[in-house]
Amino acid sequence: MLNISGIHEGFVLDHIQAGTSMRIYHDLKLDKLDCTVAIIKNAKSSKMGKKDIIKVECPIEALDLDILGFIDHNITVNVIKGDKIVEKKVLHLPKQVKNVIKCKNPRCITSIEQELDQIFLLADSDKEVYRCKYCEEKYINPNSRR
Repeated sequence: MLNISGIHEGFVLDHIQAGTSMRIYHDLKLDKLDCTVAIIKNAKSSKMGKKDIIKVECPIEALDLDILGFIDHNITVNVIKGDKIVEKKVLHLPKQVKNVIKCKNPRCITSIEQELDQIFLLADSDKEVYRCKYCEEKYINPNSRR
Protein backbone atom coordinates (compact mmCIF):
# COMPACT_ATOMS: atom_id res chain seq x y z
CA MET A 1 0.00 0.00 0.00
CA LEU A 2 1.21 3.49 -0.88
CA ASN A 3 1.82 5.73 2.13
CA ILE A 4 1.79 9.54 1.82
CA SER A 5 2.72 11.25 5.07
CA GLY A 6 0.45 13.78 6.75
CA ILE A 7 0.92 17.52 6.56
CA HIS A 8 1.52 19.95 9.41
CA GLU A 9 -0.28 22.99 7.98
CA GLY A 10 -2.18 23.19 4.72
CA PHE A 11 -5.19 21.61 3.11
CA VAL A 12 -6.37 18.36 1.59
CA LEU A 13 -8.71 18.30 -1.39
CA ASP A 14 -10.64 15.05 -1.21
CA HIS A 15 -13.43 13.44 -3.26
CA ILE A 16 -12.06 14.74 -6.55
CA GLN A 17 -13.45 12.93 -9.59
CA ALA A 18 -10.87 10.34 -10.66
CA GLY A 19 -8.55 11.68 -13.34
CA THR A 20 -9.21 15.40 -12.81
CA SER A 21 -6.53 16.22 -10.21
CA MET A 22 -4.00 17.49 -12.78
CA ARG A 23 -6.53 19.97 -14.20
CA ILE A 24 -7.22 21.21 -10.67
CA TYR A 25 -3.47 21.43 -10.03
CA HIS A 26 -3.06 23.72 -13.05
CA ASP A 27 -6.29 25.74 -12.66
CA LEU A 28 -5.44 26.52 -9.02
CA LYS A 29 -1.89 27.41 -10.12
CA LEU A 30 -0.42 25.11 -7.49
CA ASP A 31 2.67 24.82 -9.69
CA LYS A 32 3.38 28.52 -8.99
CA LEU A 33 3.37 28.04 -5.20
CA ASP A 34 6.57 27.30 -3.31
CA CYS A 35 5.13 24.46 -1.25
CA THR A 36 4.85 20.68 -1.09
CA VAL A 37 2.07 19.13 -3.19
CA ALA A 38 1.10 15.44 -3.29
CA ILE A 39 -1.33 14.22 -5.95
CA ILE A 40 -2.92 10.82 -5.48
CA LYS A 41 -4.75 9.54 -8.55
CA ASN A 42 -7.31 6.73 -8.69
CA ALA A 43 -7.41 6.02 -4.96
CA LYS A 44 -10.04 3.50 -3.87
CA SER A 45 -13.21 5.08 -2.53
CA SER A 46 -16.29 3.38 -1.09
CA LYS A 47 -18.36 6.46 -1.98
CA MET A 48 -17.06 7.10 -5.51
CA GLY A 49 -15.36 3.89 -6.61
CA LYS A 50 -12.18 5.78 -7.51
CA LYS A 51 -11.15 9.30 -6.58
CA ASP A 52 -8.21 11.69 -6.67
CA ILE A 53 -6.76 13.49 -3.64
CA ILE A 54 -4.46 16.53 -3.50
CA LYS A 55 -2.48 17.38 -0.35
CA VAL A 56 -0.89 20.83 -0.19
CA GLU A 57 1.39 22.04 2.60
CA CYS A 58 0.85 25.81 2.58
CA PRO A 59 -1.68 28.24 4.11
CA ILE A 60 -5.30 27.86 2.97
CA GLU A 61 -5.27 31.49 1.82
CA ALA A 62 -3.35 30.32 -1.26
CA LEU A 63 -6.44 28.38 -2.40
CA ASP A 64 -9.05 30.05 -4.63
CA LEU A 65 -12.29 28.48 -3.41
CA ASP A 66 -14.30 30.11 -6.22
CA ILE A 67 -12.29 28.36 -8.93
CA LEU A 68 -12.45 25.11 -6.98
CA GLY A 69 -16.22 25.46 -6.48
CA PHE A 70 -16.64 26.05 -10.21
CA ILE A 71 -14.54 23.01 -11.15
CA ASP A 72 -16.42 20.72 -8.77
CA HIS A 73 -18.39 21.95 -5.75
CA ASN A 74 -18.58 18.36 -4.43
CA ILE A 75 -14.89 18.36 -3.50
CA THR A 76 -14.17 18.25 0.23
CA VAL A 77 -11.65 20.82 1.52
CA ASN A 78 -10.02 19.84 4.82
CA VAL A 79 -7.98 22.57 6.53
CA ILE A 80 -5.01 21.19 8.48
CA LYS A 81 -3.24 22.98 11.34
CA GLY A 82 -0.93 21.32 13.83
CA ASP A 83 -1.30 17.97 12.06
CA LYS A 84 -5.08 17.91 12.66
CA ILE A 85 -8.17 18.74 10.62
CA VAL A 86 -9.46 21.98 12.14
CA GLU A 87 -12.09 22.86 9.55
CA LYS A 88 -13.99 21.37 6.64
CA LYS A 89 -14.93 23.94 4.03
CA VAL A 90 -18.08 23.50 1.98
CA LEU A 91 -17.81 24.59 -1.63
CA HIS A 92 -20.57 26.30 -3.57
CA LEU A 93 -20.99 27.27 -7.17
CA PRO A 94 -19.54 30.78 -7.35
CA LYS A 95 -21.87 33.53 -8.49
CA GLN A 96 -19.07 34.83 -10.71
CA VAL A 97 -15.97 33.30 -12.27
CA LYS A 98 -13.18 35.45 -13.60
CA ASN A 99 -10.61 34.35 -16.20
CA VAL A 100 -11.52 30.66 -15.93
CA ILE A 101 -13.92 30.37 -18.88
CA LYS A 102 -13.25 31.98 -22.27
CA CYS A 103 -16.18 33.40 -24.22
CA LYS A 104 -16.68 31.57 -27.51
CA ASN A 105 -18.73 34.34 -29.11
CA PRO A 106 -16.51 35.88 -31.83
CA ARG A 107 -18.47 39.16 -31.58
CA CYS A 108 -17.96 39.49 -27.81
CA ILE A 109 -15.92 42.49 -26.65
CA THR A 110 -13.51 40.07 -24.93
CA SER A 111 -12.53 38.75 -28.38
CA ILE A 112 -11.42 42.24 -29.41
CA GLU A 113 -10.14 43.64 -26.10
CA GLN A 114 -7.61 40.96 -25.15
CA GLU A 115 -6.72 42.55 -21.79
CA LEU A 116 -10.37 42.58 -20.67
CA ASP A 117 -11.19 40.04 -17.94
CA GLN A 118 -13.37 37.11 -18.98
CA ILE A 119 -16.24 37.32 -16.47
CA PHE A 120 -19.10 34.84 -16.35
CA LEU A 121 -22.09 35.10 -14.03
CA LEU A 122 -24.11 32.18 -12.67
CA ALA A 123 -27.47 32.18 -14.50
CA ASP A 124 -28.95 28.83 -13.38
CA SER A 125 -27.47 27.00 -10.40
CA ASP A 126 -29.55 23.84 -10.95
CA LYS A 127 -28.16 23.29 -14.45
CA GLU A 128 -24.82 25.00 -13.69
CA VAL A 129 -25.25 27.51 -16.50
CA TYR A 130 -23.06 30.61 -16.67
CA ARG A 131 -23.42 33.59 -19.00
CA CYS A 132 -20.80 36.02 -20.25
CA LYS A 133 -21.12 39.34 -18.44
CA TYR A 134 -20.67 41.25 -21.71
CA CYS A 135 -22.59 39.35 -24.39
CA GLU A 136 -24.75 36.82 -22.46
CA GLU A 137 -23.13 33.85 -24.28
CA LYS A 138 -24.19 30.67 -22.45
CA TYR A 139 -21.67 28.27 -20.89
CA ILE A 140 -22.81 24.97 -19.37
CA ASN A 141 -20.31 23.58 -16.87
CA PRO A 142 -19.06 20.25 -18.30
CA ASN A 143 -17.68 19.30 -14.86
CA SER A 144 -21.15 19.03 -13.37
CA ARG A 145 -21.92 15.75 -11.57
CA ARG A 146 -25.68 16.40 -11.74
